[in-house]
Formats: sequence, C-alpha cells, structure tokens
Amino acid sequence: MTEATAVRPPAAPTRYREPFRQRGRTALIVLFVLIAIAGVVGGVVISQSAGDAEGAGLSIFYAMIPIPFLWLVYWWLDRYEPEPRRYKFAAFVWGGVVAVAIALAVEVWAQSYWDLSDEATASFVAPLAEEPAKCLFLLLTFVRARRVIDGVLDGIIYAGIVGIGFAFVENIGYYAASYLGSPDIAIAGSEGVTTTFVVRGIFSPFAHPLFTTAFGIAIGLAVSRRSKVVRVLIVLVGLAVSIGLHGLWNGSLSYGPDNGTGFVLAYLVLAALLLAVAVVAIVVRVRQVRVLERSLSYVADRGWIHPAEIPYLSRFGYRKAARRYARNNYGKPAGQVVEQYQQLATEMAFLHDALMSGRHKPHGVERTYALLDAMYALRPALHLPPALHTTARHY
Repeated sequence: MTEATAVRPPAAPTRYREPFRQRGRTALIVLFVLIAIAGVVGGVVISQSAGDAEGAGLSIFYAMIPIPFLWLVYWWLDRYEPEPRRYKFAAFVWGGVVAVAIALAVEVWAQSYWDLSDEATASFVAPLAEEPAKCLFLLLTFVRARRVIDGVLDGIIYAGIVGIGFAFVENIGYYAASYLGSPDIAIAGSEGVTTTFVVRGIFSPFAHPLFTTAFGIAIGLAVSRRSKVVRVLIVLVGLAVSIGLHGLWNGSLSYGPDNGTGFVLAYLVLAALLLAVAVVAIVVRVRQVRVLERSLSYVADRGWIHPAEIPYLSRFGYRKAARRYARNNYGKPAGQVVEQYQQLATEMAFLHDALMSGRHKPHGVERTYALLDAMYALRPALHLPPALHTTARHY
C-alpha cells in the first residue's frame, strides 16, 4: 500500500461529528452532570450514617474497590465498537442515583403502607422496585435512540454499567449499616464492614449487573424484531427474568434455611448464569472481528478503501501496531489520525454490515456515506505501515 505524501499536520484534524445530531443532547448532558454531583453528595450523606469518620471512610473505600475491575470487564467487551461515552456515563449515573432514588422511595412507601418486615421487603418489594428502576434507563435509551443499543452485546454492556452504579451506592449504605452493627449481627465496626465487603465486594460484585443483564439481552434481541408485539413481549420477559433473579438472590438470604444451604444453591445458580452470560458475550465479541473483516472486505471490493488497510482496521494487534508506527515515524498527531481513521472505519463497517443484512438503521445509508466522507478527509494525513505480505480474508 502506498502511503499518503501529505505534509505532517501540526495537529490532528477535527473529530468527526454525527451528521444527525439528536435534539436536546447538551441539555441531557448538563442534567446528568448535575445528577452526578447530587449523587456524590448523596453518597457522602449515606456514608455518614455509619456514625463517625472511620465508618464513613471505610464505607466509601470498600464500595470503590470493585469499580476498576468491573469497569475493565465492560471496557474489554466494548473495545471493538465503543459505545458513546456520554451514554455510558449516563448509565452509571442513572444506576447510582436515579434508580437508587426511585427504588428507595418505592421500598420505603411499600414497607410503611403494608407494614412489611425487612425480609419481605427485601425479597419481594426490592426486586419489583429496583429492577424496573434500573431497566428504565435501557428502555428510555432504546426509545430515544435505537441505534445506540443495536444488539445483545450493547444491551449487556449498558445493563452491566447501570448495575455497577446501583451496586456502588447501595454498597455504601450496606457498609455503613455493617459498621454500626445490629442486635442480629454479632460483629460491627471495621470487622463488620470488612465481612460485608467480602460477601458483596469480592464474592458477588456482579450480582446487580447480572440481574439487569437479562433485560439488557432482551432489549438487544428486541432491536432486530420488526413486530412491535414481539418486541414488547421480549422486553416483558426480560424484565420478569431480571426481577426473578433478584428475588431468588434476596429470598435465599431472607427465607432460606438457617444453615445457609438456600443461599449457597442460589449463589451456584447465579454463578452458572453469570458464566453463561460471559460465554455469550465473549462469543459475540469474537464474532464482531469476523463481521468487521467481512464488511471491510466488501467495502474494499467496492473501492471505498484499499484492501491492504483491512488488517490495520480490524485486528487489535495490527491496529495498535499501526498507531505506534504513525507516532514513531510521523509524530503524535499522525497517531491520532490513525486512531480516528480506525474508529470511523469500525463504525462504518458495522453499519454497512447491518444494512447489507437487512436490518433497519435510522439514516443508515446517509450515515455510512458521512462516515466514509470523514475517512476520506483524513486520508491526506494518514500514515499506515507498509502492506502485509498477505491480506487474505479471515471470515
């Protein structure tokens, strides 16, 4: 492949902007930033229920420990076709602030109105309040911008991030309560917080993400269905499964045998389901590589890109090598150009494949050409490594 001979740019070109910009985007971003700030304040207030500075600090500290690991998992799943950062930020904020506020209000009202015990509230009211509150984000996202969640993997990612946000704030409350202790719990203080952290932060950090994932998968399946009735049925089944999994988990703790057998069985069932979801997510992610290569090959056949570009746009190892080559030989701005080009090509290829497969995409054709135009605009500043010896297709 022959490299472009343009003069090295002083800076990377302006990033591509979506030609069909959604209305109210700025207002929603500002709104979620304000909600996030309120959430931070609320989290600090919740931690203060521990009674002193040590308890508050431990509650927040332990709640934060699993976050980097959980984010890393969903970042890995999201590497090929990264979701918009604003939506991922909104998903976390919704889970940690909006969903928590909705669920807490419903649970307090229901427990007071029907004079329910803590066990009944946790086993029956909590799943019915918390799962719809979390799932509402995915539903609103689907309604507002169907192309944001366009498959099962997207549904899993957004559901997981919402669940992470919810669990983060909820855990602060649990850790604060454990620090204070209760007549039913023999340990309190730092020992009590640590014990609760082991159960919630180490052995079950994926609990809330898993519950909501059932609905995320349902949304991902519903996207490709043309019948509104079928879409509604799939979504309702997904919500029911999310509620059921949450109820199984909480019920095993509240009404299981005193020896803990019920909890262990529920834990094993949910662990098996988590493993199954992980396998599905990995299979879908691997399939993305083949879809990307196939689509780029079709695009190359049409003359829209050079066939020798395909490895540098599809395989992670080659993509990284291409960015490193541009940076080392032409400077940091050239590496940024290659990165932009790869991102545009990825989005264009997945969109093109969806259109070729007969799936409906809002403004699909226009967006495809807009992405290609943005790629062409980068060509004068694009420096890719020399062509590989083989550009054989891998699909």
